Amino acid sequence: MGRGSAGLRRLVREVARFGAVGGAGLLVNLLVFNLVRHVTDLQVVRASVIATVVAIAFNYVGFRYFAYRDRDKSGRTRELTLFLLFSAVGLVIENGVLYAATYGFGWDSPLQSNVFKFLGIGVATLFRFWSYRSWVFRALPAREPVEALADAESFLETPEPVRPPQRARV
Repeated sequence: MGRGSAGLRRLVREVARFGAVGGAGLLVNLLVFNLVRHVTDLQVVRASVIATVVAIAFNYVGFRYFAYRDRDKSGRTRELTLFLLFSAVGLVIENGVLYAATYGFGWDSPLQSNVFKFLGIGVATLFRFWSYRSWVFRALPAREPVEALADAESFLETPEPVRPPQRARV
């Protein structure tokens, strides 16, 4: 198998991990949304924004420590700033769809709200996947196979014993 198939396998694994975290985040988002709607009198879009913010926090932990755990960790402040920025754009996309359905078309039954909340999440997820993998959780630079092999072989070598320095005789 060539390099292209290895890259495709990596992409498939990445999409699967992103999907696992995103699927769990989707459940968190919808559960919080429906819980807030059930126990409060908040308007539908406000309840949705709260649910989205909870899901964003949940997803950051999942992406950083599961989906993208092998990515560059050197700039956590930059990473978190970009994650929040792109997540905010995703929040606007997601809740914009719900807002348009609710206030633009009057589709505000609990079933309709959940359908458009789900649809908004789907549209925003496409944007989030692209932005997170491109800007937030950047891949480490690829290493040459020879360099990686040399590192692996050096691990197997036994180190020379460290000898204490000889004291000068007076």
